[in-house]
Amino acid sequence: MAMTVELPALEPTDGTIAPPATGRLRRWTQPAIGLLLPLGLALAWEVTVWLGFSNGRLVPPPTKIFAAIVELARSGELARHIITTLTRVAAGFGLGVLAGTVLGAISGYWTLARRLLDPTVQALRAIPSIAWVPLFILWLGIFETSKIVLIAVGVFFPVYLGVMGAILSVDRKIVEVGRTFRLSGPAMIRRILLPAVLPAYVVALRVGLGLGWMFVVAAEFMGASEGLGYLLIDGQQLGKPAQIVAAIVIFAILGKTTDWLIEIGSAPLLRWQDAFGRHSGGA
Repeated sequence: MAMTVELPALEPTDGTIAPPATGRLRRWTQPAIGLLLPLGLALAWEVTVWLGFSNGRLVPPPTKIFAAIVELARSGELARHIITTLTRVAAGFGLGVLAGTVLGAISGYWTLARRLLDPTVQALRAIPSIAWVPLFILWLGIFETSKIVLIAVGVFFPVYLGVMGAILSVDRKIVEVGRTFRLSGPAMIRRILLPAVLPAYVVALRVGLGLGWMFVVAAEFMGASEGLGYLLIDGQQLGKPAQIVAAIVIFAILGKTTDWLIEIGSAPLLRWQDAFGRHSGGA
């Protein structure tokens, strides 16, 4: 006599994959959540000034800041200053990333080079950014070269440390596996070191970019007649707090936008990661 066993029907659990429509909605709603805090603070300050609890003279309300931005945009100054600052940051970031990546990779991969280069680099890293300004003016003048070099210096150090530290932290057992399979030097770098270093390298690029935006302000204090840093100085000298805050807001928007571009540009290269943050969406 044949015996049959009936299995209970499987019901979907909470871990089922969300429909594509839900995934697309989440892709748009999650970035929007980050706007709640700045928009809420701006609204609260606008209401505070409107109710008369502050005159808004030194810290203008958002409406006056927006009016200052519109005025600069209508005159054509805003686009000119933004393009100038973006060009300087892009050039300095490119030079800093190139130098930091090459020297960081050499120091991380080659022990002798690390012992030779790293103490000097660490000593230079401790020098305040503003201390480089008079030296670069003396060497390179007050024109674009000195500004771009100063930005590159700010970008160089986090990229160098990120690359060197990532190479040094690669699991030794993975390297031994590569040696067991008799991988050549280039193959070892391409198949083992590069994937292991890439996540930390992306973080180093984002940190370096943030410092690049900070250093561009110091660079544009060096006799600049264009750029968002010039708007800060001009607003201070003419007593225009709305213009100063407007320039700061534009710095924040440009900085976040460029950081976001690095994040989405590196996402396809990091799809292999089975990291906590990629699945949980936060703790």
